[in-house]
Amino acid sequence: MRPEIRQLFLFFIGPLRDIAPIILVIAFFQLVVLRQPLPNLEPVLTGLVFVVVGLALFIRGLEMGLFPLGELMAEAFAHKGSLLALLAFAFCLGFGTTVAEPALIAVAAEAAEVAGKGGVIIDTAQSRAEYAFSLRLTVALSVGVALVVGVFRILKGWPIHYLIIGGYAGVVVLTAFAPPGIVGIAYDSGGVTTSTITVPLVTALGVGLASTIRGRNPMVDGFGLIAFASLTPILFVLIFGMVVHL
Repeated sequence: MRPEIRQLFLFFIGPLRDIAPIILVIAFFQLVVLRQPLPNLEPVLTGLVFVVVGLALFIRGLEMGLFPLGELMAEAFAHKGSLLALLAFAFCLGFGTTVAEPALIAVAAEAAEVAGKGGVIIDTAQSRAEYAFSLRLTVALSVGVALVVGVFRILKGWPIHYLIIGGYAGVVVLTAFAPPGIVGIAYDSGGVTTSTITVPLVTALGVGLASTIRGRNPMVDGFGLIAFASLTPILFVLIFGMVVHL
């Protein structure tokens, strides 16, 4: 096999191997449990090809662009020696990548519609838009704060488990006082913030920063920023719900 063809084969075989369990599960339940042929087989196979190609290109793009970019920026800020500039960059990165997250926009719009129908807010288009926008800003602000705390933790070398345990203890306490209608939205907000752009950049930022600072271990200190980005939205949205309902 020619080296170019072999390289191309290896380029696509990885994503195909990753989605193979999903394909097998769907095929098993469709053919064995439901005992029905796969509907629209040709479009389904075409879609699977698109998924494999897109996933392969996406992973390659992360390796070529986002991961090196995040690490280089972290190293540049560390060498610059400006704590304020580093924390400002971390906040803007978290806020900017989250406020435009499509999944967050969809969840916020759905939450606003349900809140309008439930009588939590006035059921008008303007009220729903304001509620959804406020929810998006709250979540984006929380992710920005999360990255500031996470970067500060790397700089100081604080153990991550103490901060995570304390954060989730706060979640448990706030859950007891928050309106029941906001609890599910708050918990879901922690998941929609970790998008395909945010995760690589934030991970590269943490690893690059921990690799640059003397005395920090990238394996111990470089990871964990995503955990903060998933935790703080729950806290902020619970508080947001308490303020709105009051």
